[in-house]
Parts: sequence; structure tokens; C-alpha cells
Amino acid sequence: MPQIHFLDVTNRDGVQTARTGLSKFGKTMVNFYLGRLGAAQSEIGFPFLFHEVPYVRAQLALAEAGAFGGLRLSGWCRGVAGDVEKAAEVRAGGVGLAHYNLSISTSDYMIANKFRGRLDRDAIVREMVAAVRTAKAAGALTVGVNAEDGSRTDDGFLTEFALAAKEAGADRVRYCDTIGGDTPERVRERFARLASAVGMPVETHCHNDLGLAVANSVSGALGDLEAGQDAWINTCVNGIGERSGNADLLSTILAFRHGFGLEKHGAEIGDPIDLSWARRFALWASYAFGQPLPYNQVGVGRNAFAHESGIHADGALKDHGNYELYDEETLGPFPDDWHARPGRVVLTGEYGGKAGFRHVMDGLGIDPVDEDLAFKLVQLCNAQTGRPLTDDELRLIGGHPRELALLFPGQLD
Repeated sequence: MPQIHFLDVTNRDGVQTARTGLSKFGKTMVNFYLGRLGAAQSEIGFPFLFHEVPYVRAQLALAEAGAFGGLRLSGWCRGVAGDVEKAAEVRAGGVGLAHYNLSISTSDYMIANKFRGRLDRDAIVREMVAAVRTAKAAGALTVGVNAEDGSRTDDGFLTEFALAAKEAGADRVRYCDTIGGDTPERVRERFARLASAVGMPVETHCHNDLGLAVANSVSGALGDLEAGQDAWINTCVNGIGERSGNADLLSTILAFRHGFGLEKHGAEIGDPIDLSWARRFALWASYAFGQPLPYNQVGVGRNAFAHESGIHADGALKDHGNYELYDEETLGPFPDDWHARPGRVVLTGEYGGKAGFRHVMDGLGIDPVDEDLAFKLVQLCNAQTGRPLTDDELRLIGGHPRELALLFPGQLD
């Protein structure tokens, strides 16, 4: 039976958002949390960019060491063979990325107003086919091809584009609602039609310019299921992303867990989702990105389970199910980080010494694999993030210092 999978793009679409940013260590933590949450795949970034190379190597080493559980790591490249060739050269211990998404614009609007005569439809197909073949020849296990501005691309060319990519070895086609103008009924119809025509999954990539990113993602997935194909849904933690954001990871998971009527469509999640990490991930991301969560953020906002008005309070006191769709306890504990303690507290960080380092690590029950290396990494990671390190960050440093050292080539020799 076809299943639903989550391919999170926080480390690509999320971090490239204007007026925001995340350190390479922060991006590493996103992969850590996605692994704990049980998502299928993380689009970890741009492996062809020089400043991403040490980070990509560190992620490959951490994945090999089991730090991310069963999370698959994928790289985003333009649909250009040269990008893929550069990406394929990035390796750690002989291991490179096994999964890619390759992107190129497909709409007549972007052909006219973005490419401006440089590429036409035939050239777009040729570029994509060459990029897919390059990725497969380099050993990629799966390749998704991205139809940027797919929602403004006609059915005929979308089908032609996807079939050519499939023949070249692609495994999925990503339908990008790049400007966020699609609507649920239209998305579902288009996904069902395209997935049936090409015989492979159509991946959702929905922006939130109309506030419909989650609804469109759910509808697109249902279209895949109707066509007998697996559904792959792009998400970002806390719904961050270009302009008004992308489909929120937690909201989309909860929609498939608790949305009324979805069970009749056989909407079964195929990933080992563990929502007990949901609060820690969301609140860590808010802290790391410097973006406060709205009070009404789904599942994790301060008011997500708060009641005040008389009728609601009375009903919730009698049985929270009267006014709550799901149990808050399923979302796990709130963070209780060492650095946030009130009153007298000794921290460890960029300018700290061994005494403070040992005090914090002992207090958290962390026995570093390599104490001297972990100590230096605490200093470097704190310098890179510019904020106190969280308990989960310290645990990752203590458990995997040798792999994390790849983030800082030449600084720990």
C-alpha cells in the first residue's frame, strides 16, 4: 500500500530565507532532531558550494556513526551537470551523498521572465536529463527532479519533463508551488493526474503565501495515493521558509494523524515518527533561528493547549477532549536547558575553561568520548552560534566529537 513520507527542507529552503540564518553546527542539529523525530529524509543543503563542503562531510560522518538514526541525507543542486559533479566529489571516509534533488524552472512565465531567451523547454529537458544521468553515474541511489514553478506549468509540459527525467533515472518529481498560489482541490487533481501519467511519486513543495501550504501538502499527498504512488511531502520546522514560509513539519504530521476523514484514503505514514521530540525541536529551532513562536503555533505555541473563556475552561476541566483534538503529552517535554537556569549558574562556552566544562557535562550526565576534543568543540560551536549551547547540543558534542570536528578543518589539528 502506498505510504506518506516526510522530506524536510529546513536546511535548504529554511536557512536561505531572508533575514534569518543558521550556523553549520545549527544545521547539524536540525538533522539530529529530524532523525529523532523519525522523518525520512533531510535536504541538508547545497553540497556544490565551497562553504558547505566541511559541513556536508561532517553530516556524512555523523550519519555513518548513527547520530541521525535512519534519516537519509540529500543534497540540493541546480539541474546542471556541473553542480552535481562538484557535489559528488564531496566525501567523508569514501562515502558521498546517496540522494539528490535537482531543480530547474519549468513554467512559461519563468522561461520568459527568468531565463529570458537563454533556455527554452527543450533546453530545460536536456539540462535536467544530463544532471540526472550525472547523479546516477556518480552512484546516487535516488534522484528527485524539481519542477520549479510547477503550479504555473501546464500539464503537458510537466508530464513531458517528468517522463524524460524518469527515463534518465529519476525516482520522483517535485511539484513546486513556488509562489504559493495553488489551492487544495487543484493540487489534488494535478497530483493524481501527473502521478498516474508518469508512474512515480509527485513530491509536494508548498509555500504559504495564501496560508494554504499544509492544506495543499495534504491534498497533494492524497492525489499521489489515489494514483497508487507513495507521497513525499516537503516541510520546514515551524513553517519557516522563503517569504511567508513552507508547510510546517509538525502541522503536516498532525494533519495525517488526526485529520477527519483521511483514514478512508489509506493515508498511512511510512516513517517511524516519534512526536515526543516535537516540542524540543520546535523550541530549539525558535531559539537557534532567533524567531519567537507565535502563541497560536500548532502544537507548540504557548496557547496551543490554553483555555480561559468560561465554557471552554469548564469543558476542558471536565475532559480536555471536549476542546482539544490531541493530547499535549504526545508532543514530549518542554526543554529545560542548563543555560536557562535562574540564579547562580556556571556555563561552558567560547571563553570557558576546563572546570566549567566538566561541571556542566557532569551535571548533565555526559561522559565525552574524547574530553579534550569535546572541550575545544564546545568553544568553537559556541563561537559559531553566538549563543549559549543547549543540553541536546552538548550531548551531541560529547557523543560525536570526532565527526563534528570535520566542521572545523584546520582548526583542531
